[in-house]
This record gives sequence, structure tokens and C-alpha cells, in this order.
Amino acid sequence: MTSGTNVRLTAADGHVLDAYEVHPDGAASSIVVIQEIFGVNEHIRSVVDRYAAFGYRVIAPALFDRVETGVELGYDDAGIGRGRELAGEVKWGPAMHDATAAVRHVAATGPVGIVGFCFGGSVAWLAGCELPVAAAVGYYGGQIHELNGHEPTAPTMLHFGEIDHAIPLEHVEALRAAHPDVSLHVYEKAQHGFACDARGSFDALSATIAFGRTLGFFVSNGVKP
Repeated sequence: MTSGTNVRLTAADGHVLDAYEVHPDGAASSIVVIQEIFGVNEHIRSVVDRYAAFGYRVIAPALFDRVETGVELGYDDAGIGRGRELAGEVKWGPAMHDATAAVRHVAATGPVGIVGFCFGGSVAWLAGCELPVAAAVGYYGGQIHELNGHEPTAPTMLHFGEIDHAIPLEHVEALRAAHPDVSLHVYEKAQHGFACDARGSFDALSATIAFGRTLGFFVSNGVKP
């Protein structure tokens, strides 16, 4: 498989940020991967590599570069605490500028899908409402409930864990009621971060099912490798 490279993107407001990209020969569409609160760390790079193994051009922009560059945190208490601090300093407007820069960077390849996790799940939700993407997928985005008033303009899929300590099921059901066209899935006995194999909350079965659904959703909406 083509190896990953570090590239630099320039957002509409002039901000320059790093990104990790894999661009296989012959790719016909792209996926933008939006990070958790832990930065573009080894796990997020592995997510990029996994999608790229199917033939997609894939890029993960470093959304924390506006606050601190080179952020790669672990999944321990210190990493969680620092990640929450950084996420709290990143505002939606600038985050969308940076996500847009990533979408534009890969757009010439073909249709673009976007997928995000945790903090990135909420960014992916907004991207599905505001950006020119063919499909958007969010995993356990804790702030999507606060953004419930936004309406997706792109086909959107959301994944949540049944026993997520940070996202009450009533928030999930409120989203389902407000947006019946969104493909929303709740995974039995799954916790926050269930799709991350670097976390103690990893649930291999739920992660595998969600990944398959995500790939199928992208393909069915024209994001084909």
C-alpha cells in the first residue's frame, strides 16, 4: 500500500495546518478523517491507513494546530484531560475552515466522504450540514445534541454506544426524532470510543459492524474507491 505522508493545508482564513494523507494510485474518491480529542495520533493515522487500504485517498487534518501543533495524546487520564482542554479552545467556525481545507485538498480526486470520531464526530455532523461532501459519518459525537438545530444537506450516518457515559440515550433519541432521514445506529453494551482499538472501551464486534456500515454508506452515496 502507498505509504502516508505529512502535508500542509491552508484554510480560507490563511491558517496553515498539518495533515496526514495517503493517496493510492488510481483512487477515484476520498475520505476525510476527523480526529478525536487526542489529535492526529497513531490511532487516527491507522484509521487513515485502513480506509486507504480499500483504495481511497484519505486525509486527516490536524484541527488542534490552531491551539497547539503536533498534538498526539495517549488514552490515559492525562491525555483525556489535555484533550478536553484543547477541544474546548477550538471553535466551530475555525474547525470548519480547516475541515473545508481538507475537503478541497482532495476534491479533485472525486466524491468526498467525511468521517469523525468523538470531537471529530461532531465536526463530521456539521460538515454534513455545511460542506460540499457526498456523505458524512459521525461516531459518538458528544456535541451533536447541542447542534441538533442544524439540518444535514448530505446523507448522514451516526453511530452511538448504548452505555456511553458522555452521551445519554435521550440525546440520541432526540436526534433521531428531529432528523428521521439520518441513518442512526446504537450499539448494544458499547461505550464511548468503542471503535478505537487503542482504548479500554474498544468493542471489536460493534466496531466491525459500524465500519462495515460506514463503508457501505459511503459506497451507496457515490464515495467509491
